[in-house]
Amino acid sequence: MNIAKIMIPKANTALLMSTNSVRQGLEKMRFHGYTAIPVVDESGTYCGCVSEGDFLRHILATGSLDMKQHERYQIKDIIRQEFCPPLRIMASEAEVYNLALQQNFVPIVDDRNCFCGIVTRQGILRYMAEQLEMARSTAVAAG
Repeated sequence: MNIAKIMIPKANTALLMSTNSVRQGLEKMRFHGYTAIPVVDESGTYCGCVSEGDFLRHILATGSLDMKQHERYQIKDIIRQEFCPPLRIMASEAEVYNLALQQNFVPIVDDRNCFCGIVTRQGILRYMAEQLEMARSTAVAAG
């Protein structure tokens, strides 16, 4: 599997900076309608993902629904490092499938741990459908 072929590149992925405010994160998540968003630092290094649950835990911990209050906190203050682990760009097909079964999308990083993009379940299914169609075409041509 060529991960780069099925990956949604960083430029086309909604992501947050670790220094964004919690308010900015909430607004971006609401705008896009996602349940989780990748987070990178200033150098583009993948930090993890932040989820709706992370925002909810933060709101409950602060006891405030006032969006202005959440400008004081940064995404790096609420992110869970172990949530939504990434795969390297050269990961095997089996690794991609296994991780995609456990999370909504698979973040992809390079050898420097810089964020490259994401692989979605939809992208994986499209790839598998293409492979199946090619195998059928080959079988029909062969026989």
